[in-house]
Amino acid sequence: MKTFHCDQCNQLVFFENERCERCEARLGYVPQTGEMHAFGDAGEGRWRSLDARSRGALFRQCHNYAAQNVCNGMIAADCADTLCRACQFTRTIPDLSRPENRLYWYRLETAKRRLLYTLNALGLPLATRAEDPEHGLEFAFLEDSDDGPRIVTGHDHGHVTMNIAEADDAHRERTRVSLHEPYRTLLGHFRHEVGHYYFDRLVAPDPQARWIEPFRECFGDERADYAAALARHYAEGPAPDWAQRHVSAYASAHPWEDWAETWAHYLHIVDTLDTATACGLALVPDSPDEPVLVDQTPVDEASFESLMARWYPLTYALNSLNRSLGMSDGYPFALAAPVIEKLRFVHRVISASSVRSSS
Repeated sequence: MKTFHCDQCNQLVFFENERCERCEARLGYVPQTGEMHAFGDAGEGRWRSLDARSRGALFRQCHNYAAQNVCNGMIAADCADTLCRACQFTRTIPDLSRPENRLYWYRLETAKRRLLYTLNALGLPLATRAEDPEHGLEFAFLEDSDDGPRIVTGHDHGHVTMNIAEADDAHRERTRVSLHEPYRTLLGHFRHEVGHYYFDRLVAPDPQARWIEPFRECFGDERADYAAALARHYAEGPAPDWAQRHVSAYASAHPWEDWAETWAHYLHIVDTLDTATACGLALVPDSPDEPVLVDQTPVDEASFESLMARWYPLTYALNSLNRSLGMSDGYPFALAAPVIEKLRFVHRVISASSVRSSS
């Protein structure tokens, strides 16, 4: 993700900010520019952009920004929409009669907005269900109930269900430990589930079999019984040597899960590298034997070799910094050669499917 600045005072601001901490200007994200902007109150629920390039254009806050405080999206004042584009992807919100659910909803929307930002930055085809009823993407944020079935986070033909318990840090950490996972985050869940979505959109329907046969050579045959494979995985666990072929233990359960886990991992890599590049992060150690990072090629223009050559030094620095803070490694993974080839395949699919590549 790029770095953002307040239009009024040039203070660095985060993607999630609602006000500038230096000058107190109202902040909001404008998808048309892909930027955070500062705004001045123009009255009657309208906000005037302080971005010099906008020439004083007027905006309104997304309803979920103005009324619910779970969003920071802005909408052009003359637009009929009440929700910003990011919020239009959400079909079902949590039950807000439970006080804790508002916090969980905020965390879910925050992670979802970061996901959508990355998908847009990569130029991937992306539409809401209103825009494309057949192939559009939508999210439902649901919770377990005492008298109903357990909510399972998952994907079904563009409909992504998220159990809001994943937004509870304590619950998520207990789950991570019980499943022996090195990494479990809300953003990781979103990236994984849209991996299933893009398999259906980009790989499976290919009439010329451009991707499906190479996919099977790389990940295995997705026609294997999925339910039986998951049952076996949970009953018996992964093979002892799973790390030699898969990015995670869960990825070894079935080729669909291998793809989704690898897809999510690729998004981890490009988004983190994009942020490092935007911040001008470089590693120039005194010793030539230590990791070096000087390549500043934008990730959407970089070759796969460039991405991976930069990723290893960055994760070394990331993990070293985390350990200095007394925290666990930020990147607790080791990538075997077959995993690198799977990441390469994801890179090829995304590069070929990018809207930019066909325009």
